[in-house]
Amino acid sequence: MDLSVSLDCLQGAPLPCSLFFLTHLLFLVQPERLNSEDIKVVGPGEPILALVGEEVEFPCHLSPYVDAEHMEIRWFRSQASDVVHLYQEGRELLHLQMAEFQNRTRLIRDEIGDGSVILQLHSIVPSDEGLYGCSFLSSNFSGEAVWQLEVAGLGSDPHISLEDFKEGGIQLRCSSGGWYPRPRTQWRDQQGRCLPPEFEAIVQDRQGLFSLQTSVVVHSGAHSNVSCSIQNPFLAQKKEFVLQIADVFLPGNSPWKGAFLGTLGVLPVLLGLLAAVAWHFFRRQRRAQEKLRKQAEKEKGKLTAELGKLQTELDWRRAEGQAEWRAAQQYAADVTLDVDSAHPSLEISADRRSVWSGDAARGAAADDPGRFSEQTCVLGRERFSTGRHYWEVHVGRRSRWFLGACLATVARAGPARLSPASGYWVMGLWNDREYFVLDPHRVALTLRVPPRCVGVFLDLEAGRLSFFNVSDGSHIFTFADAFSGALCAYFRPRAHDGRGPPAPLTICPLPVRGTGAPEEDDRDAWLQPYEPSEPAPGPW
Repeated sequence: MDLSVSLDCLQGAPLPCSLFFLTHLLFLVQPERLNSEDIKVVGPGEPILALVGEEVEFPCHLSPYVDAEHMEIRWFRSQASDVVHLYQEGRELLHLQMAEFQNRTRLIRDEIGDGSVILQLHSIVPSDEGLYGCSFLSSNFSGEAVWQLEVAGLGSDPHISLEDFKEGGIQLRCSSGGWYPRPRTQWRDQQGRCLPPEFEAIVQDRQGLFSLQTSVVVHSGAHSNVSCSIQNPFLAQKKEFVLQIADVFLPGNSPWKGAFLGTLGVLPVLLGLLAAVAWHFFRRQRRAQEKLRKQAEKEKGKLTAELGKLQTELDWRRAEGQAEWRAAQQYAADVTLDVDSAHPSLEISADRRSVWSGDAARGAAADDPGRFSEQTCVLGRERFSTGRHYWEVHVGRRSRWFLGACLATVARAGPARLSPASGYWVMGLWNDREYFVLDPHRVALTLRVPPRCVGVFLDLEAGRLSFFNVSDGSHIFTFADAFSGALCAYFRPRAHDGRGPPAPLTICPLPVRGTGAPEEDDRDAWLQPYEPSEPAPGPW
């Protein structure tokens, strides 16, 4: 649009006409919004193969990533009314499930804030085979994705038994169970030639699994290897049992039958000799076991010594982490919350040191997308470009939170995946279950003591951002990166999960000592006994 011409047209125009033009001009320069037509539901995309008795995962997500925590998410079979699992407004409506899926599903919604969820289906049975889908529904969007689930079962190993002497030969029976779909059977001799079965029966039980029985008669002259193989046509896998038979066991005249009957006369003598040999080997085995027992005790002593060394090293590393934490406290910074950067659903205390999730947005501020970030977070007012800075955040017994730092240039960039690649260095806790960092994907952390207060140390010259457990003084994790600009503190309390009273994230007041070198040598902290500090109580 040629604005110069348009503005010239306004000269001398009536006031209502000018206001109409300015209103349309502001509408045209508004930032581009994401239309519901641009959002797509992405499922597995291709058929999924599941084995009988195991579990399968049905992943679904929105593209691009959109918060789906307040959407209706439905997994269905064939049609939307056949509910496999239903999620609405933070609750799982299990009573609406189809009977065959009850107590067999588990919803993983750790990434639901990014529009990604996974449904696990346990104890797969043949009747689960078919068409499945997932749908997302909100006030301004609906979409779904469908895929095919294929089921296969690899049955038990074939079992061959001697049934009877029949028609001048031996009748062998092969049996197996737990196959899906219907398997194929085959008898073969040692040259690989197929042997016609005398009898074959394949039946399907209530669970849809196939069991089979087949028999063949082996005649004299067809000795040596006889095999029974069972193949799953879907998996292209088979199980086989090979049996070796000598002519002496077959009915009819055989030059070896006389020798075999003569052997039966001396069988008692042979059994006596075998018993004597067995007793000799039994005594030798007892002596060997005694020797192994003594050797095991010796190895146990060595292992105990090694464990002692490992414990010593662990204590040393714990002391090293405490020394690093005490050194970081020398660079305490006065961090406060930037009210203008807070999401409308967050509440900020009067002293700008505490933040918690509110019940509603803050009035008309929620209608100003240019003022607030789309993430439910708040940033620190201070911008750090050089030096070292340390602050502590009291998390209490909250079950969900994110803490860390981010580039000031991405603070108003809207939704983003929290990773170093996008300018975020954070750690967090999800549902009081898992501590993790995003580097760039989720990396689980194992902590000896759950932290009630977390220390954050930013060393811009060294390119390091470290987290400490103030509850025991231990080191948690360190990001190493080349920061490309000024950083600020990042706080994301997440929505309250309903367990216990809601508690805020509170910045603990610390004595600010500047960013210079500490007066005392940091190595002195290695020699001091550890005395955990209690976080300052918040106003709640």
